[in-house]
Amino acid sequence: MHWLDAIILGLIQGLTEFLPVSSSAHIRIAGEFLPAATDPGAAFTAIIQIGTEAAVLIYFRKDIWRIAMSWLRSPMGRIAAEAPDVRLGWLVLIGTLPISILGLLLKDFIEGSLRNLAITAAMLIIFGIVLGVADRFGRRIKELNQMTMRDGILLGFAQAMALVPGVSRSGGTISIALFLGYTREAAARYSFLLAIPAVLASGFYQLARHWGDFGPFGFAETALATAVAFVVGYGVIVVFLKLVSNYSYMSFVWYRLALGAGILALLATGTLSAM
Repeated sequence: MHWLDAIILGLIQGLTEFLPVSSSAHIRIAGEFLPAATDPGAAFTAIIQIGTEAAVLIYFRKDIWRIAMSWLRSPMGRIAAEAPDVRLGWLVLIGTLPISILGLLLKDFIEGSLRNLAITAAMLIIFGIVLGVADRFGRRIKELNQMTMRDGILLGFAQAMALVPGVSRSGGTISIALFLGYTREAAARYSFLLAIPAVLASGFYQLARHWGDFGPFGFAETALATAVAFVVGYGVIVVFLKLVSNYSYMSFVWYRLALGAGILALLATGTLSAM
């Protein structure tokens, strides 16, 4: 792999991580069209996501600090009775459990058979339709401070579905949040916060596990891709939150359907190989 490949993949990661279009699917697909024409791998994908999550930490630093301090100062008790920030802190922690547990149990599948491009394309289409239905019929009346324990657990399982490339971490959580009646902005903000522990844990786990062997990339190239993802990702957060406050998610739905159909067509003609 070359430096330019790393820059391109970092750019793609930054552009797609927070949009409901599946960054892991885009990294998987893009690898096939780069000069080496190979899958960058689950480890590389997880590691460069550290860059985009660093952008979340900086952008939401005041919210994260407020939630963390409120949680630390609060005595243990019934979560439902706690102040909104304390409850939100608990819900992020509890909502991280499904993806953490399933990620470890299904590690071999996630790094192997689930990276099949046919599965990726199918997930892009199926969950694109789910997002469209949620955006069309969700009531969009509840704010983030109204989140309940039940909703937090459901959104945790929604995030876990993103272990399959093509589902989208933000797309899954946003879709379920819309079905549960949350506003578009509340759904997007919670998907950002919920992803922090899981993505950072996954990224650093893969970094330690594959130290010195990041698949087709070396350490320096992986670090460059991570840095590019951080810079681009920060800009995307700013634009995306403004966008969802005023517009629907339908443009992302149509994009997912077109991309999924395009990949299936390339697989059918033999232009791309599923694995």
